[in-house]
Amino acid sequence: MDLDLARLLARPAETKIVLLVLDGLGGLSHPQTRRTELQTARTPHLNRLAAQSDLGLTVPVAPGVTPGSGPGHLALFGYDPLMFEVGRGVLEAVGIDFALVPEDVAVRGNFCTLARDDAITDRRAGRIATKRAQKLVERLRTIDVGPAIEVFVEPVREHRFVLVLRGPDLDARVSETDPQRLGVAPLRSEPLHPSALATAQAINQFCDGARRQLTDAAPANGLLLRGIAKLPQLPQLEDVWKIQAASAAIYPMYRGLARLAGMTALGRPASFDEQVTALRQHWDAYDYFFVHYKSTDTAGEDGDFDAKVAAIEELDRQLPVLLDLEPDVLGVAGDHATPAILAAHSWHSVPFLLHSPYTRPDPRATFDELSCAHGSLGTFPAAAVMPFLMAHASRLSKYGA
Repeated sequence: MDLDLARLLARPAETKIVLLVLDGLGGLSHPQTRRTELQTARTPHLNRLAAQSDLGLTVPVAPGVTPGSGPGHLALFGYDPLMFEVGRGVLEAVGIDFALVPEDVAVRGNFCTLARDDAITDRRAGRIATKRAQKLVERLRTIDVGPAIEVFVEPVREHRFVLVLRGPDLDARVSETDPQRLGVAPLRSEPLHPSALATAQAINQFCDGARRQLTDAAPANGLLLRGIAKLPQLPQLEDVWKIQAASAAIYPMYRGLARLAGMTALGRPASFDEQVTALRQHWDAYDYFFVHYKSTDTAGEDGDFDAKVAAIEELDRQLPVLLDLEPDVLGVAGDHATPAILAAHSWHSVPFLLHSPYTRPDPRATFDELSCAHGSLGTFPAAAVMPFLMAHASRLSKYGA
């Protein structure tokens, strides 16, 4: 929905909306069983809900386009991801409460494992423990890229960190150093605009310094930089949709994305139970809640089909505590597909479930790709999730006479 139209139609109401996002939810069939992760998992609560809900498939960005988590979530929040772009570095920085200023260039970093010939053997350094990463970040803070640029390095979670460059006339239009594949060396950053030469040079100086600092730090003896961006200005959810929105996310990136959209972060929960507890404690203060579940994506990216099945089953076991809140409208979505057989994000459409008093359910349905493909919502852009949630919550006025 066009955001100007949303501003025109949106109206306050007393209803409560919950959007539960299972990161990387969509999958592909296992070559032996011909069943996807969702079809393989035992999910009695999700299946019972599916038989009482509208189902469909969402297209995160556009047909055939593989989305990152940022565009995937922006779409679910009602933004056209082709019109509004937020760099991963900004999301990570805002998610850890780093005070970005408009002139800053923020970069998402991964510790990685490099062979003797500098070929990447693990893009995530075995998902090293956060405490180990914190010690390595202290080494990176000693790197100097020149007198005119201030360098900030902050740990995020596990192998992730944030690099922020602060100085005059920095330009984020530079290439990334992460080739996003194994067996090759990290790339050199190149300016994509003449005014970005100094920024590319600073990033390369930082990478050269990091290679020296991390020589003895295997499996985290290298780093990869991507999501290079400056702070954007997103239309705020309260202004567009007339809602008071809050988020309960564990990982900093998703807290950051929610905050940029105008949501209040409900503390720093460390488990799904703590996320639901945060909702319960703030239930009266807000009317839209975003809950993020990461384990499905992690297992998919690791190429571990059984682990992704287990992550789905674990979410299903915990789902009743969320259902006990009795939201007026519940959406269960994914920001993108992460099939375990690809061990990466993919372009495939993603299952979606919408539960409210105003649905047209199929009592034979289950929550999986096949049932959702035949659901009453059909296949639709993920940016339409927000209007669907709002309409079912009686928060959109009639259009026209």
